[in-house]
Amino acid sequence: MNLMDVIFMGVVAITLIGGILAVSLRNVFYNALSLILCLFGVACLFIYLNSEFLAIMEVIIYIGAISIAIIFAIMLSQPALLQHEKREPKKIFKAFLASALLLIGLVKIIRHTAWPISSVEGDYGVRAIGKTLLTTQVLGFEAVSLVLLVAIIGALVISSKETR
Repeated sequence: MNLMDVIFMGVVAITLIGGILAVSLRNVFYNALSLILCLFGVACLFIYLNSEFLAIMEVIIYIGAISIAIIFAIMLSQPALLQHEKREPKKIFKAFLASALLLIGLVKIIRHTAWPISSVEGDYGVRAIGKTLLTTQVLGFEAVSLVLLVAIIGALVISSKETR
């Protein structure tokens, strides 16, 4: 096992721990922080796959904008101060069962899919992706900016409400 394998395992562990904490903690604020940890791990995995552009977009869009807007909304809302409901073991078991069935289905799909190796040659660096986003794929680029705009407007609406 070389150094890259150890780093990969560490990044996977960070991502999994962040994801598990994001769905299992009782405090919504800590859930959002755990989501940021998980998204950071995903960005590190993009770097490991030599997709620096996707890693940068992950950090800027998901961690830098959407997650911070979520934390902003949580901190400005009053329900965070209310008592937490007790979790029922029956609901936890049903959620675990549904997740396990979904995982089994995804693993079967991945194993039975023929993954052809692409024979397309060309430049797929950051410059090429940026040029494609701003020329032929403008719709996707504008959709991302629209999501960010909605997140900012939502944060402003939440912060402008009067306390009751």
